[in-house]
Amino acid sequence: MELLEKRIAKDGTVKEGNVLKVDSFLNHQMDIGLFNEMGKELKRLFSDRKITKILTIEASGIAIAAVAAQYFDNVPVVFAKKSQSINLDGSVYSTKIRSFTHGREYDVIVSKKYLSPEDHILVIDDFLANGCAIEGLIEIIKESGATIEGVGIAIEKGFQDGGKKLRESGVNLHSLAIIDSMDASTGKINFRHL
Repeated sequence: MELLEKRIAKDGTVKEGNVLKVDSFLNHQMDIGLFNEMGKELKRLFSDRKITKILTIEASGIAIAAVAAQYFDNVPVVFAKKSQSINLDGSVYSTKIRSFTHGREYDVIVSKKYLSPEDHILVIDDFLANGCAIEGLIEIIKESGATIEGVGIAIEKGFQDGGKKLRESGVNLHSLAIIDSMDASTGKINFRHL
């Protein structure tokens, strides 16, 4: 998606350790106009799929998923929580994921009330690096008996193996921007164009 690539090139900052800071428009301060365009593009990419719910993970995926849901007939958005909450009663689906950004493992949970075998799920998230978060969400979807219709990602780090693994396993994955390489010393970001 050219609009997103241009914004990453303009306002993204490459840090050591393959970290891309996009907090000025994506995951701290949010550009809702950009999110709307991303939602439209995700709808175009998944227009052939019957989506009944969108699943994401807290926190940065929530805003993108919520805005995108408007273009999928305002389907509900469910977000996986990274910790047990006293407000989350009853049975839950759970899995463990490892965060590339935070370098730690999380227990991730979704209430069984919000996913059912009748659901057709689109997973949406802000970043895809090693794929652990998405694999965890897919595990929860499978455990619920729901159907995974696809995965939509804002920014994929194409130089890490998450996207490759998911595609090879048959996941219908679309990323709005795929970064092939980035250099912290120069700030240069190279995008993949399919």
